[in-house]
Amino acid sequence: MAQAVAVAKPPAPPRRRRASATPRKLPYLLIAPAALLMLGFIAYPVISVFYYSLQNYNPTKPWRNGYAGFDNFVHTFTEDPVFWDTLVFSAKWVFVEVGLQLLFGLALALIVNQTFVGRGLGRALVFSPWAVSGVLTSAIWVLLYNSQTGITRYLADMGIGSYGTSWLSDTSTVFPAAVVADLWRGVPFFAILILADLQSVSKDLYEAAEVDGASRIKQFWHITLPHLKDAIILSTLLRAVWEFNNVDLLYTLTGGGPAGETTTLPLYIANTSVDAHNFGYASALTTVAFVILLFCSMVYLRLSKFGGDNK
Repeated sequence: MAQAVAVAKPPAPPRRRRASATPRKLPYLLIAPAALLMLGFIAYPVISVFYYSLQNYNPTKPWRNGYAGFDNFVHTFTEDPVFWDTLVFSAKWVFVEVGLQLLFGLALALIVNQTFVGRGLGRALVFSPWAVSGVLTSAIWVLLYNSQTGITRYLADMGIGSYGTSWLSDTSTVFPAAVVADLWRGVPFFAILILADLQSVSKDLYEAAEVDGASRIKQFWHITLPHLKDAIILSTLLRAVWEFNNVDLLYTLTGGGPAGETTTLPLYIANTSVDAHNFGYASALTTVAFVILLFCSMVYLRLSKFGGDNK
């Protein structure tokens, strides 16, 4: 009897399980609560502002409340001279502050990027004002500008100026005084961002430029600045938006005065809503400010070619 030869069959391949959709959705499920909270805290106020901009809403005069349509916007552009004055001053404030902060921030970043004894301490001193809150910054400069105990008192002791002089109450000095106070806190913002980008510049580029005989100015113009292009564009845009919306410093230092000389559009909005309780008109002003910022940001990014070729 022939012996049967058993032929081993290859084992059947394991059945592939269908990939569960749960692991792929798990990250979204985990961040969903935080995303919903952020959406609620951001979306609801924005929608409320747009809604109230079409209303006459003043809690102190409820008999005048009701639908206003575009009357608030018409009043803004045709009957409110304060709006145009504050808008012009806001543009001036943003241009001066951002320009000076960028200039000094770039200079400081280039200095602390060098190797020298005590560089760590120098960087800490340069960046420390950025860690101070806006309210505390305002309090510090209010004390420094105090006519009895501040800078003007010590200058008067040295024969410079007169006693009792207040730079914040004089229309000829209030703007430079406010600019200096905000520079103290704003310059480190640019220095931090620019220094972080300077760390990524290859030293080989500078060594090759030195071999080719390029001066320090040419190295800065053709190597450093092109590399810093996107960092400068982004930092100036962010800082411009923050400076446009700056309320705490000017409100604490000058309250918008003297004679409305330092009233920005956001500060005018705050006074209209908080002091005058005219929330409907303040919402319309806020909507206009939002559209202006959005339009200017889009134009700035388009003209600056953010993220494009640095050549």
